[in-house]
Amino acid sequence: MNALNPQTFQINQILNIKQVVQVTGLSRATIYAILDPKSKYHDATFPKQITLTSNRVGWIAQEINEWIQIKIAQRVC
Repeated sequence: MNALNPQTFQINQILNIKQVVQVTGLSRATIYAILDPKSKYHDATFPKQITLTSNRVGWIAQEINEWIQIKIAQRVC
């Protein structure tokens, strides 16, 4: 089952951090650790955030879904 399906999100929808947490199952702290190149949890394949305002960022729903699909494809059976 896809975490995001076409019926759930529009193609260019922007997700806030709470939605990214819900969709990925990762904590807020883990998401920011994944984004931090200095962190041992850094994942260069995780979608980059986009700046919406000086105090707000978001992620493109399609990119988050694609990242999840890649993780599913990489799992060892």
